[in-house]
Amino acid sequence: MPFSGPARSLLLSFSLSVSVCSAALCVSGAPAYADSAPAPMPQVTTDAHGVPGSFADLADRLLPAVVNVSTTQTMKGDSDDEDEGDEEGPQIPQFPRGSPFEKFFHDFMNRQNAPNAPPRKMQALGSGFIIDPTGYVVTNNHVIRKADRVTVTLQDNTVLPAKVIGHDDRTDLALLKVTSPHPLPFVSFGDSDTARVGNWVLAIGNPFGLSGTVTAGIVSSRGRNIEQGPYDNFIQTDAPINKGNSGGPLFDMHGAVIGVNTAIYSPSGGSVGIGFSIPSNEARGIIEQLRKTGHVSRGWIGVRIQDVTQEIADGLGLKPARGALIAGVDSKGPAAKAKLETGDVIQALNGKPIEGHALPRLIADLPVDSQATLSVWRHGKMQDLAVTIGTLPEPKEATHPDHTEKTGNHPADKSADFSGFGLKVSGLTEANRKKYRLSEDQKGVVITSVTDGGAAAERGLKEGDVITEVQQVGVNSVTDLRKGIETAQKEQRHSVLLLVHDMDGLRWVPFPLDSAH
Repeated sequence: MPFSGPARSLLLSFSLSVSVCSAALCVSGAPAYADSAPAPMPQVTTDAHGVPGSFADLADRLLPAVVNVSTTQTMKGDSDDEDEGDEEGPQIPQFPRGSPFEKFFHDFMNRQNAPNAPPRKMQALGSGFIIDPTGYVVTNNHVIRKADRVTVTLQDNTVLPAKVIGHDDRTDLALLKVTSPHPLPFVSFGDSDTARVGNWVLAIGNPFGLSGTVTAGIVSSRGRNIEQGPYDNFIQTDAPINKGNSGGPLFDMHGAVIGVNTAIYSPSGGSVGIGFSIPSNEARGIIEQLRKTGHVSRGWIGVRIQDVTQEIADGLGLKPARGALIAGVDSKGPAAKAKLETGDVIQALNGKPIEGHALPRLIADLPVDSQATLSVWRHGKMQDLAVTIGTLPEPKEATHPDHTEKTGNHPADKSADFSGFGLKVSGLTEANRKKYRLSEDQKGVVITSVTDGGAAAERGLKEGDVITEVQQVGVNSVTDLRKGIETAQKEQRHSVLLLVHDMDGLRWVPFPLDSAH
């Protein structure tokens, strides 16, 4: 499912850069910060088929704890911030192409964005919910990001200024604090692990500025990865969610918060029945850290991983196709100290089987400096390795595993055409290093041509990418690459694995061997 351009309609103007982490280690059911639990929620009556007769009593109890979050931001005339067009900010009317109205608004917006235009105020609306009677409010980070002023409007229209206690880019969560002369109504986090596909849910928020809107639906799916970050684990729901619902709660039928509404998939910008919520069991730990310290610390071991597909498993001789394949190891990270290697397949964490996309989130949940056991499949054998969990570094310029092995050129080993793979390669001559801007320490063979529609093109390879390993054996020349492929063919493997270094780092790429030569 592509999530790009207008189709990736996040609830506010925001690209979920969430390297979404989830350090939620919490006890389900208990209110997060209050000394006493709220009064028991009324039960939703259902008919013989389990269909609710009405959500009215439940909505009455929940609505007072859901708030509107309003932000004001000063925009400079020459701002080229990609977030300037917040989808929940003022919307530009759509007029017929070529009409006078279209030209008027086009000219108006150009004047607003001119370099010499005066600063202007931009407002945006979102949702939130109170989790403590003293005034702690949960919302999305993209609702309050870069705001000069944040206010919270209660159900009774009381407007309170809000202070940002902390925010987390990776999970798109934020915690606010308001001060009220009296205790505020609040709701509690529930256990999102108990939410089954097909269960009824309620969403309450501020869609299109319409405060206190209640919508109902079901849990459509769990564990959704929408490729917004390494910690994606969303609850999908068909409860109508629109612009302005960002940061609002997703409730189960007991009135517990099981998710924080964060994103939608929509070609039009409106609800098409595909919404995504951060599970409460992940959100709660993040919010607790924000409340205590104002920031979030995450576990980290320093590996770059990818899922084990069937083609990759065939290339490795691994059955079944499961686990997290290591594509790179940070030379200064905990994994390197634990002797993990590129090409290892992590099958289990502390005895529990894992899938590749879940590993970063599970590691992030572990306490820093704690010990973990990784069950690793290496060269046909299983072994357990102990690793000390480190602290995830703060975001910096993209870094990739170091390559410090010096390798010589192979002038006689110039180039080769692997037509079965749809690519041509060449040794790393000085001319190639200069042409493709490769470092002197880079090892491997460089791809000099990719055939349109070929296997390499289908796998996203392009000219300038470097093949560094074949079947977990280093490649220093075209001859090394050819020998590795021939060895895999002699072993009657269905596919061969190439470790490729591109502009995004390292990744394993499987190729079928039926027609390779």
